Amino acid sequence: MASYIARRKFLATLGGAAAWPLAAHAQQPAMPVIGFLSIRSSDTDAQFLVSFRQGLSEHGLAEGRNVAVEYRYAQGQPDRLPSLAADLVRRQVAIIVTTGGAQAALAAKAATTAIPIVFTTGSDPVREGLVQSFNRPGGNLTGVTTWHNEAAPKRLGLLREILPNAAIIVVLVNPNDPSGADTETNLMRAAARSIGQRVEILQAGTAREIDAAFAKLIDMKAGGLVIANHALFATQAQQLIALATRHAIPTLYWRREFAEAGGLMSYGSRLGDDIRVVGVYAGRILKGEKPGDLPVQQQTKFLLVINLKTAKALGLQIPDRLLALADEVIE
Repeated sequence: MASYIARRKFLATLGGAAAWPLAAHAQQPAMPVIGFLSIRSSDTDAQFLVSFRQGLSEHGLAEGRNVAVEYRYAQGQPDRLPSLAADLVRRQVAIIVTTGGAQAALAAKAATTAIPIVFTTGSDPVREGLVQSFNRPGGNLTGVTTWHNEAAPKRLGLLREILPNAAIIVVLVNPNDPSGADTETNLMRAAARSIGQRVEILQAGTAREIDAAFAKLIDMKAGGLVIANHALFATQAQQLIALATRHAIPTLYWRREFAEAGGLMSYGSRLGDDIRVVGVYAGRILKGEKPGDLPVQQQTKFLLVINLKTAKALGLQIPDRLLALADEVIE
């Protein structure tokens, strides 16, 4: 009887010991999850995710190894952003990163005051109500902006150098982003007055409205077109370039990717650089830093890219001065 009891105790001890690894495994902390919220599409953002992951790697983070990422795309439809942001909050992600402009960041900010948020935007984050200041953002948001007062007028001036005799230059804005559209409109009109150029503002908030806007600018015999900085236009890049090519409208964009894909000219920062910074900041926050203590970074390097092949197809002679100023000439 005594040997039977001893054997039972021995087996119970073994069973308890066997359970220890399972219990220890169950108590290991879960992998942190980053919520990635974009107003654009997955296809549009795919090429830039390499830069985002590079930023994470600078702090020892690798997607699928020690950090997970939940992606949410609004497909160029800003009205979807609030529900997508709310979904990430319900999933209790550790941090939310947003890209595609202030609308995505504002949707995330409205959804949570507790989860850290890192954004990219092409507008003034203080004016948009995202942060208190560039140096001390405060709250749960920080990020990177490509906003410069002189960027929009510079684009108009660059296009006018190629088209000195254009009676009308059209600026295309998205009315679904009133703050951004109003800022772009006011800056362009002020710049146009200073150089004696007539500009007309056209609006497009959907792919169908982009088609309609091109029909209008053809009717008004516009000499050139400036595409305002907005995520919808990035999502519809192929449509915009195809229409500009079909109607032989010299067009200036705000991202290098447009010129690379066949657009005439671009002036702006590299989106990949912006998203790498977002990855760096996400890594720093996951390592324990507070977003309110991380200054909003402002990109200062704007690139002028000229597609000479497109210029030749349009019958345009690019001034030597612009070619000398260009950071890149695509031939």
